[in-house]
Amino acid sequence: MLIPYQDLDTDTLQNLVEYFILREGTDYGEQELSLDEKTDKVLRQLKLGDIVIIYSELSESVTLIHRDQLLQQQNLIDE
Repeated sequence: MLIPYQDLDTDTLQNLVEYFILREGTDYGEQELSLDEKTDKVLRQLKLGDIVIIYSELSESVTLIHRDQLLQQQNLIDE
């Protein structure tokens, strides 16, 4: 299930994004970015729709995923 980022409390969204960054060890290129810079980048991607928030009823967990990855997963299920 997709969760619109606008539906989340600001602090909840901030914590979710930071957890995602720290959990994933997300690589942002050749330059090392601070947690604040990484957070801002992910929040911009959420606002642009490049990244979406999904809730899994099966695992009862929330995660962020790139929209293209989600579409690929949906295509695999549809096949």
